[in-house]
Amino acid sequence: MIRFKALIKKYDANGEKTCWTYIEIPQKVADKINPGSRKSYRVKGKLDKLEIESMALVPIGGGDFILPLKKEIRKQLRKDKGAELVASLELDANPDPFPLPDDFSDCLNDEPASLVQWKKLPKSHQNYFIKWIDSAKTDATRVKRIAQSVNALSYGMQYGEMLRALKKEEGER
Repeated sequence: MIRFKALIKKYDANGEKTCWTYIEIPQKVADKINPGSRKSYRVKGKLDKLEIESMALVPIGGGDFILPLKKEIRKQLRKDKGAELVASLELDANPDPFPLPDDFSDCLNDEPASLVQWKKLPKSHQNYFIKWIDSAKTDATRVKRIAQSVNALSYGMQYGEMLRALKKEEGER
């Protein structure tokens, strides 16, 4: 496990990362965690005394990475922009907190176009669909969400596009 101090920072305006709060992971530290990797990967460990797992390191170029800190994490740490923390990180060997549910997998396998689109999506984008389906409180809602997801994927949509289309559909009723 690699241990280092980091300053919590926040992007002002930086494309899709605008307003993200994060800590920087310099290349020399990232190479100790996952040597030679230049793509996003998951880590586990501690931020101060807070246990973390399956958090994504996001590449920012030149071998450097950032570890985004969601509001819930900052709240638990009781720290925000400008504060220093001690990070103890290692590669998360089991980074899949959202396995593909069997019922959704069966439906994807029945619709080849949906399956092709599914396989094109990065794991992080697949997780949006999985979390949405798994958050259904009733079986009827779960079945409806699976059908909506498979249908959207068959049209080449990503998660956000699907939600916007569903919202527009509701507004037209």
